[in-house]
Amino acid sequence: MTGRRRLTSPRPYKLLTSVVAGALLMSGCGSLPGLSGGSREPVTVMTWAPDTTAAAAVNMAGVPAMARTYARWINERGGIDGHELRVLTCNEQDTATGASKCARRAVDEDVAAVVGSYSRYGRAFLAPLEGAGIPYIGGYGASAEELTSYVSYPVNGGQPALVAGNGEQLAAGCERVSIVRPDTLVGDSLPGLLDTGLRRGDRPASYDISAAEGATSYDAEAAKALAHAGGGCVTAVLGKGTETFFDSFRRLQPEGSEVRISSVLGSVGQGLIDRTGGANSPFEGALVTGWYPESGDARWNEMREVIRKYAFGDNRIDPSDAGVQTTWIAYTALKAVIEAMDAPEITAGAISVSLNRGTEVDTGGLTPVLRWRFQDTVGTAAHGRIVNGRVTFQVVRDGRLTAEKKGFVDVTETLVNAR
Repeated sequence: MTGRRRLTSPRPYKLLTSVVAGALLMSGCGSLPGLSGGSREPVTVMTWAPDTTAAAAVNMAGVPAMARTYARWINERGGIDGHELRVLTCNEQDTATGASKCARRAVDEDVAAVVGSYSRYGRAFLAPLEGAGIPYIGGYGASAEELTSYVSYPVNGGQPALVAGNGEQLAAGCERVSIVRPDTLVGDSLPGLLDTGLRRGDRPASYDISAAEGATSYDAEAAKALAHAGGGCVTAVLGKGTETFFDSFRRLQPEGSEVRISSVLGSVGQGLIDRTGGANSPFEGALVTGWYPESGDARWNEMREVIRKYAFGDNRIDPSDAGVQTTWIAYTALKAVIEAMDAPEITAGAISVSLNRGTEVDTGGLTPVLRWRFQDTVGTAAHGRIVNGRVTFQVVRDGRLTAEKKGFVDVTETLVNAR
């Protein structure tokens, strides 16, 4: 069982032949190879993300596709500690209503956890999960509430860690910095994070430029950024609008200008670089702050092999995408906690208790070892649930995101000191 209600009906799939069971396994049903009589209950979890082609919407179809791929792989290996993993998926549609519907469905389905999901609407989905006591493991970090809710167990530092780290990355070589960010409450917090990182390199505060989300042109904002960068750097944190901003920026940038561009993962990624020309992309030479090692790092090899063998050519799954990577890490965390519990039945409450008591998650070097005890958190009101304050400094070379600096950079102190 996966939640709070015990099912008393017999499990008919035990009576199936091994051939039929193998076929059903692909759809999330059936007995698992290597299990002794099915003595352990299946574990049902949910993964949601927007899968939409709406012009102003975010599309993260690779996230639930990666979750289903992980389930196929782990179930062929006997499940997680003998538990069959059943993954439900939900299209969040990049709306607050969609996020709320997915969360209510997770409650109705009595899932043991929501794992590796993406949504910008934390307030809409976390309230139902909090009411039901369902843990939210390894969300993308796209909403501020994920970094404060007591049912959230983030695997990265969200956008705050990226922007704080971006300040430290730019401080090494930029005398002046302009930041272009959304004209929203969340956007209002970004200059303070960036400036705290800049101060660690004895750089002055950035020039703050707010911009409307979803605009079709950012000519006015690009002109301001160029005027105040003065041979320094311009960083844009506009999500999907970042590409549009840099289109405007490149059109206005004088020939021979030495202004360098920058952004954070999620606003600029390998997919955007590929789509805009690879080595000839306008992002060539850009500085990018990320959460994880660059996509070509050997630590991603197991994930890549799982995708190659079990995704069946699903082109929605891009191993260089931060959403896909976060989902892989989130399911790694789920696997670690279930194995540590070593119980015949896995419930939402038991998972939360295990995580709160300090179950360690080793992600194979993709993150530091993760734990979610109170003493492991950053401990600030704005970012209370962050346990991983490390980022990576990357640069676009020959059309690929590569490491600018080896290893992780810990920005925990910057997060604590940020305004």
